[in-house]
Amino acid sequence: MMTPNTVAVLFLCTGNSARSIMAEAILNAVGQPQFSAYSAGSFPTGKVNPKSIETLKRHGLDPGVPRSKSWNEFSDQQMDVVVTVCDQAAGETCPFFPGRPRTLHWSIPDPAHVTGTQEEINAAFDNAFHLLKTRIEKELLI
Repeated sequence: MMTPNTVAVLFLCTGNSARSIMAEAILNAVGQPQFSAYSAGSFPTGKVNPKSIETLKRHGLDPGVPRSKSWNEFSDQQMDVVVTVCDQAAGETCPFFPGRPRTLHWSIPDPAHVTGTQEEINAAFDNAFHLLKTRIEKELLI
């Protein structure tokens, strides 16, 4: 969990199965020890999309053991930054997070809804990964 002197960042999306899971792993890999990242969803699917794990590993990141969880698990925890990574979650009423966190919205296309060949699906996950990594580097690691 959170440790003193770290910036706590919560990534939110609707299902907490792909984008927010990848964002959590990316920030935990590139932002330690300054950042501690978490993820959750407004309507969690209850499972992590296997392509998210594959994508993280393909890019040399340890995904850890993520799980799809509700944002209610974090409603009593102080976050420094809350980032919505999908348009649907951005439009929903988020729970109150103590401490008045900075809020950001990143409109990242959902790779979990892409159909087609394995190459097309992998490309969609890679695109989401790169968009998330770029935003993390430019907007959080400054």
